[in-house]
Amino acid sequence: MKAAILNGPGPLVIENVHLDAIEAGEVLVKIHSCGVCHSDLGVIQRATEPLDTPIVLGHEAAGTIESIGENVTNVQPGDHVIIAFAPSCGRCYYCVRGMENLCDQRDYPDRSGSGPRPRRTMTNGTPVMQGVGVGGFAEYTIMPEYGVIKIREDAPLNIVCLLGCGVTTGIGAAINTAKVEPGSSVAVIGLGGVGLGIVQGAKLAGASEIIAIDLVEEKLQIAPKFGATKIINATKVDAVESVRDITSDRLDYAFEAIGLSKTVEQAFAMIRKGGTAVAVGVNRENISIPGNDFLREKKLIGSFYGSASVHADIPKLVDLYMSGKILLDEMVSRRRPLAEINEAFDDMKAVQVIRTIIDY
Repeated sequence: MKAAILNGPGPLVIENVHLDAIEAGEVLVKIHSCGVCHSDLGVIQRATEPLDTPIVLGHEAAGTIESIGENVTNVQPGDHVIIAFAPSCGRCYYCVRGMENLCDQRDYPDRSGSGPRPRRTMTNGTPVMQGVGVGGFAEYTIMPEYGVIKIREDAPLNIVCLLGCGVTTGIGAAINTAKVEPGSSVAVIGLGGVGLGIVQGAKLAGASEIIAIDLVEEKLQIAPKFGATKIINATKVDAVESVRDITSDRLDYAFEAIGLSKTVEQAFAMIRKGGTAVAVGVNRENISIPGNDFLREKKLIGSFYGSASVHADIPKLVDLYMSGKILLDEMVSRRRPLAEINEAFDDMKAVQVIRTIIDY
């Protein structure tokens, strides 16, 4: 099969690779489409650091089951599936408490849920890592049975692949993590795929005020289509003061969907006493917030994969999309073949897209 390989600093390279045979409890997935997520760009930009390379990135994928290993019972060849980059075992401490997104028994070397699975593919005799457990920038991938979610066959795979990561993360952050209440006020910092997912989640939850904040005017102009009631261009005004003015300093929830300490701190600063700030973006920096604000019962919490129980939540999100209650098509800025994977990342770095989808 063909795969986009990251060998270190520099562009990805399209190479022919060999995929190992599936084992018991595993499935072979023929990938139909894969979204290009900002988290993948983060890995590329950190390629100067110690990193297991070569590696196949891509984790927002959907496809069909090509074949199954022994003891697989939940899916059959031909089934349409969305791949879960953070599958759960259903048995560990977290899974039995309904926190499947934090499962500590995944097939990851460090069991943290953040590293790649053991090496599965070979190129020119060199082992290649399967990034974020998926390796979606390839024509096929091998997953554990619990790493794929069967969905209805009338849902377009080249759209619902977005539910593999960004949209589920965003909607779940609003509904599952923060538990946004009807009639509440919400601010969302960062309007990429995750941020627009948060906007939609807040709308689904019945928020009465949804304030969308970004630096890019084009993203702000489409935010009302997804449910935003007001927009703030942070290049023109102070976002914190503007939100305070709009809400009379009574903002209930603020979400950060970028992954920068400064914007997490802004989210915490703009919420009211007793309000909740949710850090959703992938952040590798330290955060500094006034300790005295905790005496005002302000809360700062994290969210991973939208606190989702993916085998229950993702099929529901597919149904919501098919019934027109959430928007996915409008998030797709461009489509490219695998051969143009580097151009897709160039578009992202130039802030020209919400999501690019790689179609096979």
